[in-house]
Amino acid sequence: MSADDQPEPDAPAGGEESDLSAKLFGRWEIAEIEYNDPSTKRYISVTPVAHTAGRHASKQFQKSEISIVERFINRLMQTEENTGKKQQTLNLVREAFELIYERTDENPIQILVTAVENAAPREETVRLKYGGISVPKAVDVAPQRRVDQALKFLAEGVQSASFKSPTSAEEAIANQLVGAAEGDVGTYAVGQKEEKERVAAAAR
Repeated sequence: MSADDQPEPDAPAGGEESDLSAKLFGRWEIAEIEYNDPSTKRYISVTPVAHTAGRHASKQFQKSEISIVERFINRLMQTEENTGKKQQTLNLVREAFELIYERTDENPIQILVTAVENAAPREETVRLKYGGISVPKAVDVAPQRRVDQALKFLAEGVQSASFKSPTSAEEAIANQLVGAAEGDVGTYAVGQKEEKERVAAAAR
């Protein structure tokens, strides 16, 4: 075989497999996700991997390198009933993504990213002490903390909507993400964000 006949070393072995490897759950495209908030874009990572097995756990501040989908899954597990049930929670999110696509005909990852942006508070309050008196003070929220808070609100909304309720977990996830992506104040996550910003505005 001549040098001209040899295949290029960087050529993918199979076109179908390489396409699947670039999709989350082998189905959802990650290449064309749009970000409306430039401040949080750096901290919202979208990758085709939804289970890194704690690869970044030992490195401080590198949680933002983990896929936003996996971070949302991890947040959903942070309750007494669901701790450690990674595979079960991953399957619920996969099913919720199917429901989201049926309702909106949009990429569920895009819906999640938009929901995180809409649920991320821009201001919050801290307590400062002056001569033994505690006074609330409004402060800007760091971009990484904004993403953390948004994921927390979304997970709490899912928990409150599905715990001891006829609403299934996957349906609760879909409802919270679609509502937050649309900026619906009736959604728990957006409501919590608005409340935080309202309190901060009063403390300026």
